[in-house]
Amino acid sequence: MRCGYFDCFSGAAGDMILAAMIHAGCPLDALRETIARLKLPGVELRAEVVRRGGLAATHVTVEVAASSHPHHRHLPEIAGLIEQAGLVPRVRERALAIFQRLAEAEAAVHGIPIEQVHFHEVGAADAIVDIVGASAGFELLGIEKIVCSPIPAGSGVVVCEHGVLPVPAPATANLLKGVPLAACEEEGELVTPTGAAILTTLAESYGPLPPMRLEAIGYGTGTREGRTRPNLLRLLIGQVEQESTAQRDLLAVLEAEVDDSPGQNLAYACERLLRTGALDAYIVPIIMKKGRPGQLITVLCRPEDVNAMERVLFEETTTLGVRRHEATRAKLPRAVVQVETRFGPIRLKVAGAGGADERAWPEYEDCSAAARAGAVSLREVQEEALRVWRAQKS
Repeated sequence: MRCGYFDCFSGAAGDMILAAMIHAGCPLDALRETIARLKLPGVELRAEVVRRGGLAATHVTVEVAASSHPHHRHLPEIAGLIEQAGLVPRVRERALAIFQRLAEAEAAVHGIPIEQVHFHEVGAADAIVDIVGASAGFELLGIEKIVCSPIPAGSGVVVCEHGVLPVPAPATANLLKGVPLAACEEEGELVTPTGAAILTTLAESYGPLPPMRLEAIGYGTGTREGRTRPNLLRLLIGQVEQESTAQRDLLAVLEAEVDDSPGQNLAYACERLLRTGALDAYIVPIIMKKGRPGQLITVLCRPEDVNAMERVLFEETTTLGVRRHEATRAKLPRAVVQVETRFGPIRLKVAGAGGADERAWPEYEDCSAAARAGAVSLREVQEEALRVWRAQKS
């Protein structure tokens, strides 16, 4: 499977995404032919090689003829242009999905119906070319899967037609909901609404570079000059092995060492960590400096819950420091099902989502309660629940 990985170390914009594709080998003439199908009067796509931070990169511009009469374009009009352009189905579907997501974000920010969202003529031409061009670029490059790094949004404020607004701008912030953001000291708007709409619509996952056999690299740049980092977006393209049914996500791993805390206090700390939202918390005996026996508390949590977990560790243990790092987790898809047994209803956690590696295990609390009520062994209840589940599957 051919995968495209967007390394957004300096943010992303629509023109940077398109430029990175061209630099990675996407034929410019084929993109121009696609854009011409939209029949946008006086609009032309240009690309040139420039240098940013000592590196060669592609910069694209959308030129609009002075004779074109500026007016506003609403989403239905833009959708009509795309629908009538005779594009390859997957290109058309991608472009429509991106514009729909972009318009929904703008509508939510301004509190208006999505049909009333409008794009100024120059901005609309840029957005149309960037979005349709990027949608075609994925097809021309044969990219079947898109992965994106955590995204740095920038800092400070941005000046727009609505005045001075904080970064990320409101529409961009809406688009980045649920997306891992990277800390960044660079001032200014690193992610534009168009760039955010393209990546968040099409990226299947976010995180580190997946294992791949690298085939092509492209650098795209915009017009902004970076102060602490070059204004570049890197696209890495390569072959990845067909994935199993396992899903992947990013976790934060926290560790704290203690050698002077009662065991019951540590047990309570783990209970509170789990109540606070930790995915797991466990204690391992260790030998610390000077041969002192101690305990290592390890916490697995979502990246956005790190601060809450650290607060619990400092409040409930005697540790003076907490280490943290990120880890990529592969996990089987899972679901909870309930079966009716002769001991009553029992829930099972089923992992594998119907694949060859599907497995199930009864919930302990249900089984222990049924075992006590029926005066039977815990194992008997567990075996009965598994027997009923297997019978229902066949």
